[in-house]
Amino acid sequence: MASDDVRVTAPSPLLVSQLGLARLDYHVRVTTTMDVAHALAEEGAPAGTLVLASSQAAGRGRSGKSWTSEPDAGLWCTLIERPRDARALEVLALRVGLHLADALAPLVDGAVQLKWPNDLYVHDRKLGGILIEVRWRDARPEWVAIGVGINRVVPLGYPDVAHVRPGTSRDMLLTVVAPALRAAASTDGVLTARECEAWAARDLAVGRRVLSPAQGTVQGITSDGAIVILTGTGPIACHSGSLIFT
Repeated sequence: MASDDVRVTAPSPLLVSQLGLARLDYHVRVTTTMDVAHALAEEGAPAGTLVLASSQAAGRGRSGKSWTSEPDAGLWCTLIERPRDARALEVLALRVGLHLADALAPLVDGAVQLKWPNDLYVHDRKLGGILIEVRWRDARPEWVAIGVGINRVVPLGYPDVAHVRPGTSRDMLLTVVAPALRAAASTDGVLTARECEAWAARDLAVGRRVLSPAQGTVQGITSDGAIVILTGTGPIACHSGSLIFT
């Protein structure tokens, strides 16, 4: 950890009542909140522990992609949960996206859309991303780390990304994001019909042609989190990969 880290670790009634957290770990600067969260979980940190940083030196997204995390330019955090239901992990990124889209809607100018499997967009520009990492023991999930990055302002050198409404502080973001993450993580099972309908209403990709993870036209998602693409030989359900539009 950096020597200038400031950490608030003790549970308090304020955190529990306002954010629904068991513990908040705040750092001025870390390599990545995801790595800190895994270390804390290994030490026995309880479900509901949130790692928050002003900046990350090496923030990351899916497939090892880097994530720009300048000081106070956004909300950079990772939540530790200890799931009961392994099935829910298959759809957790999508479920988190749904909860975040609803939570962030009052803080953005425009509709929050979802890009399978883990991105939030506004006006076709990326607002934020989700990263899910699970640690297993004896074929059972021991903990899951739910990483989130939400742009508060336009990052330097990235003029084409979305951000929340000007004047939205990091604390304002935290007060809506933390409860949304906890609610998503506490839901068991695959996506319900209502959740699938909610995704369809925010789906950035439906009806658009893509090159990956298969070439064709996006038709929607399934209850187990797959994306359905209509190819030249018929519809196929893809459970992994990233969407690349034509």
